[in-house]
Amino acid sequence: MSCKIDYQAPVDLLENRVVLVTGAGDGIGRAAALSFARHGATVILLGRTIEKLERVYDEIEAAGGPQPAIFPLNFEGATLHDFDEMAKTMDKEFGRLDGLLHNAGLLGRITPFEQYDAELWDQVMQVNINGPIWMTQALLPLLQNADDASIIFTSSSVGRKGRAYWGAYSVSKFATEGFVEVLADELESQTQLRVNTLNPGATRTQMRQSAYPGEDPATLRTPEEIMPTYLWLMGPDSAGVSGQKFDAQPPRQR
Repeated sequence: MSCKIDYQAPVDLLENRVVLVTGAGDGIGRAAALSFARHGATVILLGRTIEKLERVYDEIEAAGGPQPAIFPLNFEGATLHDFDEMAKTMDKEFGRLDGLLHNAGLLGRITPFEQYDAELWDQVMQVNINGPIWMTQALLPLLQNADDASIIFTSSSVGRKGRAYWGAYSVSKFATEGFVEVLADELESQTQLRVNTLNPGATRTQMRQSAYPGEDPATLRTPEEIMPTYLWLMGPDSAGVSGQKFDAQPPRQR
């Protein structure tokens, strides 16, 4: 669906809401965490590098946002037990979850499939789709405890139209799109909980630079510039919208 790039979020859009952001240590995850906190959310920062999470924590506090929380986790080694323990901890600390942004991702390699390493393929699928799916299952009761909860899965243009050499990353994003359609259909009667996919588009991140090393980063939008769509999807103005595919910016002209 069309992007909400012109959305003007009220300052108190996410006030008194608890929002979990995966991959919150840098890039789009960091920008989302800071933006959600700026609009009133208590943000749970999840990632694999504690030092990065601590820096974002400090940034939120310095900006006067609600005190965030840190939850270190590496999707590559995470088990069902880890997700269950996470849910128990968050239930004890917060009692509910108003938002979940699945932002953590692994690019893998841009290479012909015939040369793709099987172990790397499994790692990409674990980080990009298997881990997020089982985390979502564990957190569903907390999300259902909220009056108006939103789940956002990060997608990609290569998860909507296959492209040569994108291998496991592309396949994981196709799987993400399919899973969200399934989950949204199951949750259709639960109007207080919605789930959608969001394609950030060409954004100035380390992952983008790895995929397009010859590209000039200055020609790309920054993570901060694409936040309006994230805010719209996470906030109450998107209530009732579920099972949809969104873009955070217009397609690039080539």
